[in-house]
Amino acid sequence: MGSALPLGDPAPLDGLVPASAAVGAHERAFGVYVHVPFCRVRCGYCDFNTYTAGELRGARQVDYADHAIGEIRMSRRVLEASGVPHRLASTVFFGGGTPTLLPADDLVRMLGAVRDEFGFEEGAEVTTEANPDSVGPDDLRRLADGGFTRVSFGMQSAVPHVLAALDRTHDPARVPLVVRWARDAGLDVSLDLIYGTPGESLGDWRRSVEAVVAERPDHVSAYALIVEEGTKLARQIRRGELATPSDDLEADMYELADDLLGAAGYEWYEVSNWAMDASQRSRHNLGYWRGDDWWGVGPGAHSHVGGVRWWNAKHPAAYAERVTAELSPAVGREVLDAGTRETERVLLLTRIREGIRIDTLHAGGRHAVVGLIADGLVDAKAALAGVLTLTRRGRLLADAVVRRLLEE
Repeated sequence: MGSALPLGDPAPLDGLVPASAAVGAHERAFGVYVHVPFCRVRCGYCDFNTYTAGELRGARQVDYADHAIGEIRMSRRVLEASGVPHRLASTVFFGGGTPTLLPADDLVRMLGAVRDEFGFEEGAEVTTEANPDSVGPDDLRRLADGGFTRVSFGMQSAVPHVLAALDRTHDPARVPLVVRWARDAGLDVSLDLIYGTPGESLGDWRRSVEAVVAERPDHVSAYALIVEEGTKLARQIRRGELATPSDDLEADMYELADDLLGAAGYEWYEVSNWAMDASQRSRHNLGYWRGDDWWGVGPGAHSHVGGVRWWNAKHPAAYAERVTAELSPAVGREVLDAGTRETERVLLLTRIREGIRIDTLHAGGRHAVVGLIADGLVDAKAALAGVLTLTRRGRLLADAVVRRLLEE
């Protein structure tokens, strides 16, 4: 979640959404995202809406769970009053920031509010992100006992100098400990990596991927580092203190990760995500890629229901003020037109392994498929079965594939 809010129309103070949001709702899954915007330190590459203790200015971390619960209670009322039919939550995801900087009991209380207001589907997936140095065995047991099913650890690298370049504070030796503690608590485990850090070699990256494979997590994410304007990292690169990550090296890193993870039994299911089997794929993130509905709770959080997208006040103090006054924390929204929804559908479905049905593309997109196969970007066998699925080369050039599919 980037820190800059998009442009849009003002959101109504009551938070009500247009009647169009209810159309087809029963055909879409419903998830809840809870943004916990607190970090112990600000990582130099991060552009997310997060705050260290010195940046809160009028907000208190200890009050946050109560404010988030206030929005969760409000969300049920808003959807009902807008005519959106009630659905059980299929997934809940606590992200940040570092959600586990809050006491485990606070996270469990917020999850309890989601359960009270919406209920959970059978086998609902409930995830929290965590830094390896932000949890201990007691925290993880409390989360599991409170209804969490999954934890996603921000490992990023196994190499100390790479972690230092990213301003990450944990000791790589702690990762095996937290993985074991999570498993002992009965939680599924995902490990998240970043590649392309300035100063990171292909050998460094191999060491990190091999360290992940050694832990046998259920799920692995590996994202290319994006240098965001306004971050410490962008300033360091602009001043020549650090080198700009090489596109060619990043491509080599991606292919190495895919090779090592594939050899270890992991299967890619989205450009940057691998799972040990289909049951371990992140169902919450798949909801985003499939265009399902979700309510985003917290400062700067984004929501989407039936083609209506809205976003909350960014700063925790402004967010808390609105929730306390029983006003919607949403400050802006947009109703997506048919063209935008189609562009996003193609963009997102193309990224996942199940792909997009070719007969749902417009004529220009369907005609582009033959050329994409010839260029080695799309799987020919899948295309013959009517589905466009990326090859590994296509995954590396996914944005280019989407552009060609959207050309008239």
